[in-house]
Amino acid sequence: MMKSVITGTGSYIPEVLRSNEHFLSNLFYDDKGLPIADEPTIIVEKFQKITGIRERRYIPEYLNTSDIAAFAGMQALKDSGIDPETLDQVIVAHNFGDIVYQNIQSQNVPSLAGKVKHRLAIRNPQCIAYDILFGCPGWIQALIQSEAYFKAGMAKKVLIIGAETLSRIVDPCDRDSMIFSDGAGACVLEYLETGEEGSGVLGTCAQTHSGDELNYISMGKSYNARNGNRLFMKMKGRKVYEYALTHVPAAIRRCIEECGIAISQIKKIFIHQANEKMDEEIVKRLFESYGLSSPQNIMPMNIQWLGNSSVATVPTLYHMVRKGGIAGHEILAGDNIVFASVGAGMSINAVCYRV
Repeated sequence: MMKSVITGTGSYIPEVLRSNEHFLSNLFYDDKGLPIADEPTIIVEKFQKITGIRERRYIPEYLNTSDIAAFAGMQALKDSGIDPETLDQVIVAHNFGDIVYQNIQSQNVPSLAGKVKHRLAIRNPQCIAYDILFGCPGWIQALIQSEAYFKAGMAKKVLIIGAETLSRIVDPCDRDSMIFSDGAGACVLEYLETGEEGSGVLGTCAQTHSGDELNYISMGKSYNARNGNRLFMKMKGRKVYEYALTHVPAAIRRCIEECGIAISQIKKIFIHQANEKMDEEIVKRLFESYGLSSPQNIMPMNIQWLGNSSVATVPTLYHMVRKGGIAGHEILAGDNIVFASVGAGMSINAVCYRV
């Protein structure tokens, strides 16, 4: 039986560390443009209590999104052991393209995937390079899309990368800016004969709700009017939280049930690192829908020290666990796991995968 199998992974963790104390000198404003009266210490303490984030990583000034995407991709290719010239596709999931330091102008031409293919020195013209924009669930959506290409007989080997530099698109006057970070994660996905019980993608689920939910995450002016007409990423945090708790558990359950496996057979859930409490509640509600309590140690996390790097969180987290990089978590051959995400669009998706 042919299945879509992850044969290699990689990531790039930026070297510039920013702890919560870094933001104590910031002057934050509310969405009405008024200074927030609370002391910076109180703002930061509340933030950490809600999100679980203690620190995050930013890329240095001389790098860009396509650079770190190439770093992660190169590591995944080396880990897989394949010849890069045999790739059929290079896919880069992102949202803002390359943003030169202190510029804020998005650069999407040429595509980031084209830049990555160039950086990796892949000459084969049959290896097509393209980007995918699907909010934070972009890397998982590229995985789903590649599965469809494989089944259609249009590809056999794909490099999938999720990369983002949110530090260059956030409003420093907005408390939500403390959530976001930079990073890149990647995998090589191959279509291989593995047998009925072998490794590979077992099932997928994806949805988009773009009615009232459309602008829960969008672009808008700074909360500080002195920043002029420049646009920054804006998020209606409470709306996103409520949306995620309503729809993500149901999407994961649908994915699991379509695979014909029991919830008790799921060993790990790799969920988009958006907010510690939100992610914990999503998993709790998933198991409650089966009349069960969440098992201990089922959800690895790294948001506490890496922050929310959008499309990069899931592949980075998977790579870290796969390589023994998160204490107390491991995955073994034959384990059934879930990838799941939620983000701008508003979109959600899930993939069931057997290691």
